[in-house]
Formats: sequence, structure tokens, C-alpha cells
Amino acid sequence: MDITDIILAQHDEQRRSFAALEEWPRDDVEGLEAVWRRLAILLENHAEAEERYFFPELLKLGTGAADAPDAEEETDDAIGDHNNIRKAIRAADEATVGSDEWWQAVTDCNVYNSRHMGEEERQDLADFRQQASLQLRHDIAVQFLRFEALHASGGITPKDKDPEDYVEKHASDGPVDPSKTSRGTQRDSVQSSEDV
Repeated sequence: MDITDIILAQHDEQRRSFAALEEWPRDDVEGLEAVWRRLAILLENHAEAEERYFFPELLKLGTGAADAPDAEEETDDAIGDHNNIRKAIRAADEATVGSDEWWQAVTDCNVYNSRHMGEEERQDLADFRQQASLQLRHDIAVQFLRFEALHASGGITPKDKDPEDYVEKHASDGPVDPSKTSRGTQRDSVQSSEDV
């Protein structure tokens, strides 16, 4: 397992779920509500799992990728995106399912989420694949999936986070263990072969 593959697969599931909502019969309010509730749970569990397990490690190891100058900017932006997605979910939950207000909130959520996924795939995931060892990517995937499985049926209470406070807290979690970086692993193998 690899956390970057798990996140990509869940992004695909999110895209398919929004597409299902767009094609769902408008007069099947019960069905719309069920599809939306499942998607809202998926979105929040995914965001919270990223914030617990993925982003703290990205802040330790990341150097920036694509159009992001560093891991702090990547993470700050992602946490802000999660808050916007949560805001849209709350707006949908406060509206009558199938109403114009509900559809607007669902559309807003789709827009926020689509932008977020594009940036995360281009920046955060690319950065992590370049910097993290395969073992760390596996270990995070196990924690991530375990958390989601424990909360899959009922979800969790969404909680916005201040992006700057989040970055500051997790960026100062301590030094990186060189064995957790892909470069550290490569360096270690080179050094050990030279020692022989």
C-alpha cells in the first residue's frame, strides 16, 4: 500500500460520486440525500485522515513540487481548501435536499473539492513521492485506512482548522528520521555498500 495511491483512488471515488449526483433523478430526494450523505462522510473522513497522517509527514519531508515553493505553502493551502469544502457541506446540510440552495451548496463543494484535488495531485502527492520512503508511504496508508474504516458508517464531526496554526504546529514536530526519506534510504544503501 502507498498513501499517494490511496489518496488518488479516493479522489477518483469523490469525482464519481459528484458525477452520480449530477445524473441522479431530481425527483428522487431520498436517493439524492443518501448519495450526498455518503459523499459528505467520505469527504470529511478523507480530509481528517490527511490532516492526521499525511500532512504532518509532508511538512517534515516536503520541499515543494510543481508550482508550490515549499511544503508549508502546500499544506496551508490544502487545509484552507478542506475548510472551504466543510463550509459547503454545512451549507448543503442546512438546506432542503433537492432545493436550489442545496444544489448550489453541492456545486460549490464540487468546485472547491475539484480545485483541491488538482493542486494536491500536482503538488503534495508529487512532493511526497519524491521525498518519502516506500516504507513510510505504506505505514501512513495503513493508519489512514484504519482511521477511515473506523469512521466510515457515521463519519466524524467536521472541525475547521486555522491553516497557519496547523502548519506551525506540525512543521515544528521535530527532526526527520533519515530512514523515512527516500533519499535517506538511498544514501544509507550507498554508504553501506562503500563500507563493505
